[in-house]
Amino acid sequence: MKKRAMQAGWVAATVVVAGASPLFASEGGGEQPTLFTGDLGNILWSLVTFVAVLAVLGKFAWKPILGALQKREDFIRDSLAQAKQDREDAERRLKEYTEKVLAARAEATAIVDEGRRDAEVVKRGIEDEAKSEAKAILERGKREIAIATDTAVKELYTLGGKLAIEVAGRIIRRELNPREHERLIAESIDELQEVAGN
Repeated sequence: MKKRAMQAGWVAATVVVAGASPLFASEGGGEQPTLFTGDLGNILWSLVTFVAVLAVLGKFAWKPILGALQKREDFIRDSLAQAKQDREDAERRLKEYTEKVLAARAEATAIVDEGRRDAEVVKRGIEDEAKSEAKAILERGKREIAIATDTAVKELYTLGGKLAIEVAGRIIRRELNPREHERLIAESIDELQEVAGN
């Protein structure tokens, strides 16, 4: 900062001297004025004015200017440090979010896979249960058909036996008593079953 103040002082001095240089010019005709032309009094007053300007600038202007420049430099340094910190925080958060997204994606894939496996198990269970139930229904149907068939055959045999007895009774023209009637029916059924079995 002091180096900048010195540079600013030299610039100001150059401006003051350059501004006062027409005073140093000779009053003669066509010569161009230079810095060192003129009398000693003008040079002395110019130096006194320059020193006074430097003193006033040093006391009232340079300190506030240097303070403002220092504050600005500190502000820029702090802003750069804060921006660096913010960038590092943003990169860290981005990395965390990326990891979370990847973890969530892997978890979702695992859930979907588990759902598929569970659905397959449930599907197999339903299929097995349906097959078992269909088999049970088929077996029950077969048993019911067998029972119905046996019942129908027995009824047919009984009816056939009754008809045979009635026909036989008419033939022999006599009426059989109920016990004899039952015995003949049972014998007829047994005979019919033997014939059907062969």
